[in-house]
Amino acid sequence: MATAPGLLARGPWSPAQVEVSWRTDPFEAEDEATAAADTALQALRERGSPSHDGLAARLAHFEVGAGRLVLELQPARWALRLNPENGAQSISSLCVVRAADGRWLAGRRADWLATWAGRWALGAGGAVEVDENPTGTLSRELREEWSVEPERMSVEALLALPNDIVLFVGLAWLPEGAAVIPDAEHDEFAWWPANIDDWPPEADDPLRRVGALLAT
Repeated sequence: MATAPGLLARGPWSPAQVEVSWRTDPFEAEDEATAAADTALQALRERGSPSHDGLAARLAHFEVGAGRLVLELQPARWALRLNPENGAQSISSLCVVRAADGRWLAGRRADWLATWAGRWALGAGGAVEVDENPTGTLSRELREEWSVEPERMSVEALLALPNDIVLFVGLAWLPEGAAVIPDAEHDEFAWWPANIDDWPPEADDPLRRVGALLAT
């Protein structure tokens, strides 16, 4: 399934409205993509970043209709997502987090990380593991990265990035008074204002576009 960069599907859906099936045949990447993944993985090893490899998920197909989002996922080599030009439609869950008063949780990712090192990101995110429902990835990453449980959660969108990565975007609202505890993957965090126009300079254009999408 080929996709152009941009919005693939727009919710919201409840987690219960997301249906997932898994193909049993692992994705076989072309030799060029495999070689690019090997090169990127070696570069991570050389700079001391996590360089484990294995299987994660890619988006094989999706459908929207009758109040449902239907996903067909396929096991694929994790390192394919490191290819800057062709991520093989590897899918990651992005759990955008808002406080009860509307503020947005942002964290700066540590320099040693494999992806988005040293950059600010919204909420929590990570690869979808084999046989995992991406809605479960949202909750898992939120617990692992910020040690917090949401009061409510929705699935908002599927986004195709220019490097052929697909983002499964969820929105989590925290209960009044909830306190987050960042994990070692973040070296700084902040609560950005509810009004996106008031976000600080470190909020780059991609983050502002995601915020604008979820604020509407």
